[in-house]
Amino acid sequence: MARPAAGAGRQAQVARLLVVAGLGACANQGPPPGGPPDKAPPQVVRVVPESGAVLPGFKGDAVLQFDEVIDEMPGGGARGGGGGGGRGGAGGAAPVNGLAGQIVLSPVAGDVHVSWHRSAIHVKPAEGWKPNRVYHLELLPGIVDLRRNILKQGKTVIFSTGAPLPHAALAGTALHWVEQRVLAGAVIRAAPLPDTVAYVTVADSAGDFHLTDIPRGRYRVWAIQDQNSNRQLDRREPFDSTTVAIDSSGSAVLWVFAHDTVGPRIRSVDPVDSLACRIQFTAPLDPRRPLDAAQVRLYALPDTTPVAVRALFTSAQYDSLQAKARAAADSLRRAKDTTAHGGAPAPAAQRAPAMAGAPRAPSARDTAAVHGDTTRIRRLLKQRPVPFDRVVLQAARPLAPGTKYLIRFHGATNLNGAAADAQGVLTVPVPKPAARDTTRAPRDTTKSP
Repeated sequence: MARPAAGAGRQAQVARLLVVAGLGACANQGPPPGGPPDKAPPQVVRVVPESGAVLPGFKGDAVLQFDEVIDEMPGGGARGGGGGGGRGGAGGAAPVNGLAGQIVLSPVAGDVHVSWHRSAIHVKPAEGWKPNRVYHLELLPGIVDLRRNILKQGKTVIFSTGAPLPHAALAGTALHWVEQRVLAGAVIRAAPLPDTVAYVTVADSAGDFHLTDIPRGRYRVWAIQDQNSNRQLDRREPFDSTTVAIDSSGSAVLWVFAHDTVGPRIRSVDPVDSLACRIQFTAPLDPRRPLDAAQVRLYALPDTTPVAVRALFTSAQYDSLQAKARAAADSLRRAKDTTAHGGAPAPAAQRAPAMAGAPRAPSARDTAAVHGDTTRIRRLLKQRPVPFDRVVLQAARPLAPGTKYLIRFHGATNLNGAAADAQGVLTVPVPKPAARDTTRAPRDTTKSP
């Protein structure tokens, strides 16, 4: 009888455990599903220190508190902020990504520690808070919550560790000089001379930037196409810089382009027609320097016989002249067609058959039209001529088919003033012979009676 009693005891114990587990599960249940989904992005509800505060001897972390838990956005490590000095290093600084990539703290010399605390971001410079310095803590758009709602508007907090808050401001626009468009997301660094520790911000989608509440004085200002996301100027990154004197306010337009200490070289030479060839360089030429046919020498190979050069055009100039010549020829042809038809104008399809559906090269106006205030951008882009990396050489006499020509270009100058002598070879193709008509009229095999 002992075995049945023991079995009954074990069954009772198992039943009690199941009841306890069920009660625990009921106690841990959350609210029932349903209700409208949360589509509101996280909002900043508190900042420490408050914007405009003057806190001598400040030692703690700067805190951005949100109204809900935000995503940690891993991948950026613990480094963020402005980082480094005025011009930056040579590629030694680590990229600023993840949550740290949403924070810009300046002016600081070195790294910035950014940490995630569920619904708050804590920020502190690695060098500590310097006394009598005005700090800019900028939160960039892009913070997301756990439901992937994105904060699309940033926030800037300005506070001091002892110095009175200044009220000067710097504004401007960053432009891609070669591409003829605004440079969205450009890193802007403004270092008060002779210091190298810079105020840092990021240009918006229209290429515009603003720095408020900075001290008066002379500033060295950089706009950088930050290709490795470390917010510094590194080797081979396109940039532009200028000096701005700021009293109550200052402005700057920065024309970003790739700087090269080596002058342009000839990449290729291609025939255009019986008189002209198109020369492409490895880098854009300075459009502020007028082209001169005396810069070019043309020699027929193999005996290097000199060939006279009639003219030298930019590729855009040559294409414009060709378009005008075609338009004049079309006008003359339409006039002949009108006379042949007794004064009746030719149909539209006959007037311009070659132009129907022809692709049109994008212009600077087309490129700028997709960016914000197109009128203002067009006006800014007209302040400087458009760079070019192709020129058209026109010889004084037709180029012989099947002949090679040596081209020597003296003083080719890039956008930052580096000049070089370049040379290339043109091979004039031999025209293909016209195809013979091998079709024959059918023979009449019928016989007459």
